[in-house]
Amino acid sequence: MTIRTYISVWAGLLALTAATVIAARLELGRLSIYTVIFIAAAKSTLVVLYFMHLLEEKRLIFKLLLPIALATLAIFIGLTFTDIASR
Repeated sequence: MTIRTYISVWAGLLALTAATVIAARLELGRLSIYTVIFIAAAKSTLVVLYFMHLLEEKRLIFKLLLPIALATLAIFIGLTFTDIASR
């Protein structure tokens, strides 16, 4: 990885953070939670792939990590929505 790549990813993370702030100020109704979760997923993907160097890892590790990470994310989102629905 070059310095230029890291700076590009950092700029992308800053842009996505600005998008999160802008999305939080907009009145999107039910769509706002999906928008913020999508932006957070994009930011976490950038961090995992570039700063944790998963792009350079062997495919076996990536194939093992992806389903576990997605299952964990699904559990957290599911528990969050059940908590919000029960209020």
